[in-house]
Amino acid sequence: MEFSMRVAAADAAKADCIAIGIYADGEMTQAARRIDQVSGGAIKKAIASGDATGKRGATLMLRQLPAVAAPRVLLVGLGKSGEFNDKGYVEAVRAAVKNAGQGTRELAIAAGDWRVKGRDAAWQTRLLVIAAREVVFRTDELKSKREDDKNGAERVVVIFDKRPNDEQRAAEAGLNEGRAIANGMELAKRLGNLPANVCTPSYLADQAQRIAKKQKLGVEILGTKQIEKLGMGSFLSVAKGSDEPPKLIVLKYNGAGKGAKPHVLVGKGITFDSGGISIKPAATMDEMKFDMCGAASVLGTLQAVAELKLKLNVIGIVAACENLPSGRANKPGDIVTSMSGQTIEVLNTDAEGRLILCDALTYAERFKPAAVIDIATLTGAIVVALGPVNSGLFATDETLAADLIRASKVTIDPTWRMPLDEDYQEHLKSNFADIPNIGTPGVAGSVIAACFLARFTKAYPWAHLDIAGVAWKSGASKGATGRPVPLLTQFLMGRQ
Repeated sequence: MEFSMRVAAADAAKADCIAIGIYADGEMTQAARRIDQVSGGAIKKAIASGDATGKRGATLMLRQLPAVAAPRVLLVGLGKSGEFNDKGYVEAVRAAVKNAGQGTRELAIAAGDWRVKGRDAAWQTRLLVIAAREVVFRTDELKSKREDDKNGAERVVVIFDKRPNDEQRAAEAGLNEGRAIANGMELAKRLGNLPANVCTPSYLADQAQRIAKKQKLGVEILGTKQIEKLGMGSFLSVAKGSDEPPKLIVLKYNGAGKGAKPHVLVGKGITFDSGGISIKPAATMDEMKFDMCGAASVLGTLQAVAELKLKLNVIGIVAACENLPSGRANKPGDIVTSMSGQTIEVLNTDAEGRLILCDALTYAERFKPAAVIDIATLTGAIVVALGPVNSGLFATDETLAADLIRASKVTIDPTWRMPLDEDYQEHLKSNFADIPNIGTPGVAGSVIAACFLARFTKAYPWAHLDIAGVAWKSGASKGATGRPVPLLTQFLMGRQ
């Protein structure tokens, strides 16, 4: 899908279809008023008849209106005018793209007057691109026969009324930012949706090398022997139950030169998680192919950062392996030695994400980072706490936490700050090792997991995003979401 912008009156915009906004309380946007005026009151008639309600996300198609260049006019409900907000804007864009019809190859959206308080033209176009691309994303690449495309729009033109040149430049910048973020999200979704017999640790490594070649990034792929040499006994203990070799993937983007400290993103890359000896229930185990969505978000974000040519240094680290039961697999009660030298008692082999992340977080120290953020589908407890809406945010640095929260609000990729109080560390005691890999059963599981990771992050400002509730959807809409690529990219944009 291609995107561009045009300064034009709504009635003169040449496209197969133009989407204009109306409100549920009878108010009309500037574009709607213009088309109503030239068409002899066609929109007011649709509202008066009850066909056009203006309810949020509702649509009505009008055809061949007099004096209107576009043969189709799609009325998009924006809800009550005083309540139109970020989410309403995104919902309106999705409704426009979804309901434009198969006959529409070029869709004009008069979103320039869908004003959200406190948001500028760059925000409008950036979110429009992301929302539109989400509507047309496909999940059928491994089907023998691809499904019919229910949406025919190949080009989207954002229509603005006349604005100052600086606002037009901002809108154009927003289009470019939206494209890059949408590309990163689609990469993350595609990798997340692939089955574990395709998306193995080696496959993730190959994808990283392809990104590096295309975007001219530095890349290093470490295999079993190199991981052993680094002393990553915790990471390797998870990987040894599988025939698939582990990979430590390192991508390097240098946009600020050698002297600038990098921001490091660390992704959990369990390409399939059976739970190991502490095996998971069978009913939804197929969804454990999504346990590498943290890794996928790191790769997607690095791609977006490279496309945007951000003026900072970013390093992506992915610890990738499978967690399977076998004669070599971790057993409850085993003790392993991490790269940091701390010993870990493995009380539950299904708490494996923290076992691979702790070594990756120790590895990150060598880059002397400005900040480190790890992203992981880490705990079911965060789903209980926050559901499918917010990522769980844990942080040891107030500025880092505030920047991430700010970015999450801008991108509508929400996160919620969770505690890391020292008192929770009392639940991480072992009679036989320095630390167990789980705390007291049933007690603050996501917090205890974050407290475990915090023990390996003393050398730098650190934040942890537990995305177990938001990385994928279940049921009829099953599939990876691409989160938190928007949040991470926006955060890095703000750190330039």
